[in-house]
Amino acid sequence: MRLIAPSILSADFGRLAEEVKAVEEAGADIIHVDVMDGHFVPNITIGPDVVKAVRKATAIPLDVHLMIEHPEKYIEKFAEAGADMLSVHFEACDLEKILTAIRKLKCKAGAVINPPSDVEKFLPFVEYADFVLVMTVNPGFGGQSLIHSCLEKIRRLHKHIYEDKKWNKLIEVDGGIKVSNVKEVTSAGGQIIVAGSAIFGKKDYKKAIEELKA
Repeated sequence: MRLIAPSILSADFGRLAEEVKAVEEAGADIIHVDVMDGHFVPNITIGPDVVKAVRKATAIPLDVHLMIEHPEKYIEKFAEAGADMLSVHFEACDLEKILTAIRKLKCKAGAVINPPSDVEKFLPFVEYADFVLVMTVNPGFGGQSLIHSCLEKIRRLHKHIYEDKKWNKLIEVDGGIKVSNVKEVTSAGGQIIVAGSAIFGKKDYKKAIEELKA
């Protein structure tokens, strides 16, 4: 399985609805929305109102990635705005509590781990998630290069989920993914591929998505 989730962080925000419709028509499986607060990461992006606008522009699932402090204060607002998937960081909250709360909001709950964090400390929380997201760049900005040491985290999570526990939980990967390295990511166990400039930085979105899937 290889699902492609274009990240609107790299889209033209002046024509955001058009951009979202364009990647949906080009074959995107999911729309990835990065929410940053300027505290947990050194950048500020969007809030629930933009998510609500994106929801109106597409029928495919919205994957809202909360790179924020105190996500428990905002999960309900993003769920109401139209998120189908909500992910929160291991480093930012009480994962067990927040993931359970997200599922009660009828959203898929995602647990996220950053490059410096110890994957072994993350493993006990995976059972509370519907999917896990491995960051392969340090979060905050688009256009960074993939940190190859993070591939081992993906392999470890894949073993834990599919061999040790035999769960049905998808592994999402976000950061620096492009055609030249996507095979490394999927071979390690990545199943949902988040791509920003690798799609929105191309003239032909359909071709870009097909190449990532291929």
